[in-house]
Amino acid sequence: ESEFQEGNNDRRKIEENLKKDMEELLEKMEKLTVRAAWMVYDCIAIRTNPDLPNAMQHLEVAFLRCKEEMEKKRQEVLME
Repeated sequence: ESEFQEGNNDRRKIEENLKKDMEELLEKMEKLTVRAAWMVYDCIAIRTNPDLPNAMQHLEVAFLRCKEEMEKKRQEVLME
């Protein structure tokens, strides 16, 4: 019985570590996404594109979709 409990404890630790690692990865991905969005913004602004408002709106929509998907994935990981 003690071996069974020890196995369960090891499994719980592995699961906890996995969840923690996944949360950290998701946070890093969110930060990278924000940085990429700002880089694109800077490129667009530097070029002074006449379609800047449309490009910025498209970028904002893409960013919000990405953010939403990442939040969904994060919730899935937490549910497991």
